[in-house]
Amino acid sequence: MAKVLYIKANARPDGISRTYRIADSFIESYKKTHPSDEIITLDLYKEGITFLPAGDLAGLHVPENGSGRNHPILKYAYQFVEADKYVIAEPLWNLSIPAILKAYIDYITVTGITFKYTEMGPVGLCQGKKAVNITTRGGAYMEGPGSAFEMGDRYLRTLFAFFGIRDFTTIAAEELDVIGADVEGILEKVITDAQVFAKNF
Repeated sequence: MAKVLYIKANARPDGISRTYRIADSFIESYKKTHPSDEIITLDLYKEGITFLPAGDLAGLHVPENGSGRNHPILKYAYQFVEADKYVIAEPLWNLSIPAILKAYIDYITVTGITFKYTEMGPVGLCQGKKAVNITTRGGAYMEGPGSAFEMGDRYLRTLFAFFGIRDFTTIAAEELDVIGADVEGILEKVITDAQVFAKNF
């Protein structure tokens, strides 16, 4: 049985978010073909993730007695490393990820939990896991001139590789804010693609 961590990072709620329309469809399709897997949903806005204050930075170390699992911040790093698969759902905001998702990444990037330092440099501690990033974008950023400006998925892919997760797939719905675009048609196609991909994720 695998443990899936579904990380939701959109200020728009379920039923309104186009990102969640795709991601929730992915999860439902996944459940049908992986009925015994555990899915943990982590909605960052409902969770109340905030920026790390200076006082917390000094305390972000792994306690030897194992009490870190009850720590208000370290518990997220433990939850992350204990998952086998990751589904991230977020829109492209201002060419990058929502600030709350970056704040969450600061929570989980903890030496001794998700990575460690060695004589050869940093090594990820999440080897052998896989991730899918489900994102929506107003313009075209996968190919062409716009690709140079896309820094959301690129950042997540780099960060997950830093953790040791190199099996990283992106599912993106693009041009959703382009005047004249068939938004429903775009979304329906990407939802179908996501449902198919979920079956073997």
